[in-house]
Amino acid sequence: MKKTEYAPLYEAKDNQGEALVRLAEIIKVLRVKCPWDSVQTHDTLTKCMLEEAYEAVDAIQEKNVENLREELGDVLLQVVFHCNLSEEEGDFNLTDVINEECEKMIRRHPHIFLQEEVKTIDKALEKWENVKSKEHGEERYTDRLNRVPKALPALLRSSKVQGKASKVGFDWDDASGAFDKLEEEIKELRCAYEKGDAQNMTEEFGDLLFSMVNVSRFLDIDPEDALNQTTAKFIRRFDTMERIACGKGLDFAELSLEEMDKLWVEAKK
Repeated sequence: MKKTEYAPLYEAKDNQGEALVRLAEIIKVLRVKCPWDSVQTHDTLTKCMLEEAYEAVDAIQEKNVENLREELGDVLLQVVFHCNLSEEEGDFNLTDVINEECEKMIRRHPHIFLQEEVKTIDKALEKWENVKSKEHGEERYTDRLNRVPKALPALLRSSKVQGKASKVGFDWDDASGAFDKLEEEIKELRCAYEKGDAQNMTEEFGDLLFSMVNVSRFLDIDPEDALNQTTAKFIRRFDTMERIACGKGLDFAELSLEEMDKLWVEAKK
């Protein structure tokens, strides 16, 4: 392949529209010329879409601006790639996607584009949810719960489902009810464990996690963020524990659990 054949694609564009067209054209070339890109489908790209989105979020949390710029580009690549696939199948193209999103934003912000008065964030969100529900033809409250994406992380999905159920009053009056339920689920999980009932243990463990998410809502805690913080803390302390062992000339892998536990206590100081 001669470089001159695709010379226009090597030129960066200052105009946003032209830059987007450039990316779309590059994808079209790859679909024809690249052995990997040419065999991809919506299904095979699912994992890539999730990974790129997570990496973008990670860059935001790390406050890494340069990395965020790169990761947002990767997310955009996935969007353009999927649009290209659908265009090949005669379903829709990138222009359709962009215009539909624009129209949706206008519909869901009547307080902006139709001059309807909304004074609070809660009222704005309420209008958003009502318009969204109408668009999806939801006739029952359960439809709103079913619409929460199954691909979301489990803790986040359960929190969203619970939040939607609470909108119709299906919720505890305060955190005390959620804490009582949490204690009940712990007892039921222990009972299933003592009976050696594997299937029931899985169910009760799920109930326990669901109850913990319920508590997190009342405490205004993001369960995903809380667990990620704890995981990061565990890694930091594990690293410190290993460094202490190394400093003492100990073979970390050969230490007993009791010895490791002592190092763990030391690492927490």
